[in-house]
Amino acid sequence: MPHILRFSREVEDRLECLLQGTDLSKAELIERCLGRGLAELEAELLMEGADARLDPVNGPTIDQLLRESGLGA
Repeated sequence: MPHILRFSREVEDRLECLLQGTDLSKAELIERCLGRGLAELEAELLMEGADARLDPVNGPTIDQLLRESGLGA
C-alpha cells in the first residue's frame, strides 16, 4: 500500500530540478535519494557507534580490548 508523503516546497522544487533531464519517474528518483541518504546515515551512525565503543573515558581500556581479542595476557 503506498504511503502519501508531503514534502516541503523546497524539497519539491529540488526534486523537480533533479527530474529535468532524466528518464526517471518521481517515485524512482525519491527511492534513489532515500536509498543513498539511508546508506550515508547508516555509515555515519555505525562510525559514531564505533567511536563510542572506543571512548577512552567511558569505553573499555586497551587491556580489556586486548584480552577480549585474545592478544592480551
